[in-house]
Amino acid sequence: MLSLEQVKQSLERAGQAHVLQFWPELSGLERDAFLQDLSQLDLQRLREHCEGAARAAAAPPGSLDRHIEPVPPESIGSVRRSGSKALTEWEHEGLLQISQNRVGVLLLAGGQGTRLGVQYPKGMYNVGLPSSKTLYQIQAERIHKIQQLADRKYGSKSTVPWYIMTSEFTLAPTEKFFKENHYFGMEPSNIVMFEQRMIPAVTFDGKVILQGKGKLAMAPDGNGGLYQALVDNKVLEDMKKRGVEYLHVYCVDNILVKMADPVFIGFCVSKGADCGAKVVEKACPAEPVGVVCRVRGVSQVVEYSEIQPETAELRGPGGGLVYSAGNICNHFFTRAFLQDVAEKFEGQLKQHVALKKVPFVDSCGNQVKPIKPNGIKMEKFVFDVFPFSRNFVAFEVVREDEFSPLKNAGGAATDTPTTARASLLTQHLRWAAAAGATLCDEHGNTLPAPSASAGDTAPAQWEISPLVSYFGEGLEMLKGRTLQTPLILDEEKAKELRAQQHLCEK
Repeated sequence: MLSLEQVKQSLERAGQAHVLQFWPELSGLERDAFLQDLSQLDLQRLREHCEGAARAAAAPPGSLDRHIEPVPPESIGSVRRSGSKALTEWEHEGLLQISQNRVGVLLLAGGQGTRLGVQYPKGMYNVGLPSSKTLYQIQAERIHKIQQLADRKYGSKSTVPWYIMTSEFTLAPTEKFFKENHYFGMEPSNIVMFEQRMIPAVTFDGKVILQGKGKLAMAPDGNGGLYQALVDNKVLEDMKKRGVEYLHVYCVDNILVKMADPVFIGFCVSKGADCGAKVVEKACPAEPVGVVCRVRGVSQVVEYSEIQPETAELRGPGGGLVYSAGNICNHFFTRAFLQDVAEKFEGQLKQHVALKKVPFVDSCGNQVKPIKPNGIKMEKFVFDVFPFSRNFVAFEVVREDEFSPLKNAGGAATDTPTTARASLLTQHLRWAAAAGATLCDEHGNTLPAPSASAGDTAPAQWEISPLVSYFGEGLEMLKGRTLQTPLILDEEKAKELRAQQHLCEK
């Protein structure tokens, strides 16, 4: 730990001496804690960080319209437009890589559920499924299942390690939650949790904000903090030791995410890609999602605010949007590419400005909760490495099958616990209907076949455990059956139905 004199000198050089203005009022314990926090800051780069934040906040957003173009067709795969033969080949390739222990998954879980109205990590959230499973449990069970599918096909005993990037806010509760739930049946040594860095929030004139008399206002450095965190926590070394060559990276809040999706993995591997992104077709030109495209010939994500409406509304000969590849934070990376980023490119990642209402103490030491944005939080985004890729590919998936984020509390128009729950249950109803089941409500009335429309709400409480089916496969025991809801098709119930089916076939 640095001495007080060393910290003072560094703060003065950075133009941030004000952070010690309440030092005489702090107790001995408070001083020790504050000095510890200040020592952990990158004090040498503090001036650069603060001045850069102020400049970035003052700069008007630029328009990239003259320089953008769609990702070329040869670099795009699609669940809807690719033939069944290609999809099957990609799936087999992905399962082969999983069976050889060459695939890992990495969860971006640094954010709290503040917008959901809770103060714990989003992964611990229960959206109200019949089973009461949390996002973490659903994802753990999907890892179990994809290992099982790979092992069954190739006679292996595979492991898909689960790397979980947390923040200062989410590490301890996440560790505790996993321990209390016995790691959801996974081997604890195959779950690697690590923290991303925290960086200070600053005022519009580039001054670090004091959250308390002896505490800086800190925030995670965005999901793009992943690349520095991989180095800080020796995660790349762990991947190398395990033989992991390919990494599937995703955000915690997507209830439909396909863990280590073998079709996506297989597509990227077969294309020789070092970097890939899943995308969904934009719902409308004005949908506020980033677009995967090229700028000056380089692949990247362009934020919706950086594209003029007339460009967003452009349509091709078939009537579809020219810029339709909506980014869903679902990516593929080779370990070699991540190593390159860590060694050569991390310092070149773009910084993004987020204007926030940051609680602070005023010059008199009074606590203030601002009613409008008063501070800047700088963030890096995970997709900011796309421009450094030598062979970037995009893979279009069906939104209703693979993307339903949980971002807002109940009552919001979109991305709520209700919409996430409905997306998953409606998907399960489609799987059951496709397997040949007839579904009835609690009164015995036959339910209509579920539609894939994104606006649908789930017509029944019909849930299929990921331990039974990863993506609709393995449901042959439902054929010809009439099943009454509510029903949870877990392993025990599936085993019972298979036994009944076996008896009938005899």
